[in-house]
Amino acid sequence: LMVWLRRTTHYLFIVVVAINSTLLTINAGDCIFYADWAWTSFVVFSISQSTMLVVGAIYYMLFTGVPGTATYYATIMTIYTWVAKGAWFALGYPYDFVVTPVWIPSAMLLDLTYWATRRNKHAAIIIGGTLVGLSLPVFNMINLLLVRDPLEMAFKYPRPTLPPYMTPIEPQVEKFYNSPVALGSGAGAVLSVPIAALGAKLNTWTYRWMAA
Repeated sequence: LMVWLRRTTHYLFIVVVAINSTLLTINAGDCIFYADWAWTSFVVFSISQSTMLVVGAIYYMLFTGVPGTATYYATIMTIYTWVAKGAWFALGYPYDFVVTPVWIPSAMLLDLTYWATRRNKHAAIIIGGTLVGLSLPVFNMINLLLVRDPLEMAFKYPRPTLPPYMTPIEPQVEKFYNSPVALGSGAGAVLSVPIAALGAKLNTWTYRWMAA
């Protein structure tokens, strides 16, 4: 019975985190969010997605102990988000209104770190967490460049929850620190490491709670 309860608890955690990441994407990933607040929103979005990916992926990976499960977890997040896009489509928005982030390559880097270091948990936290934070903004910017005319999409289909006082701000791009990819990667690399450690600790806490 305890084995069954323990496994059920782990899988419940995995589903909850994956669903939360999907909701976070729907709230922060639509085209008007990128268009109106392009630089600021991309940095915030990069940090939120990097940390949300790494906490669930490392939790799941350490739970199974098998390299590859972080990529599997990122695939679950991707499928959930693609399905959730149908809700916007049902409301009359185009299907590509919500941009699905590119989680899978960053999760693959986490898996490769875990595999290359012979399943070293601390290396996965430090090196893998850093790689996830560094890589996701890069992959996601490439993803956004492929979106069909995001500015036209944004203003043709305005987000109903956007307050009227939130007027667009012109991004300033002449300095390095105003680069959304550089800021997102730098902040993401720093923050993803402690969040990865939290995911690893959650794995330990869950075992102890179920064993009590």
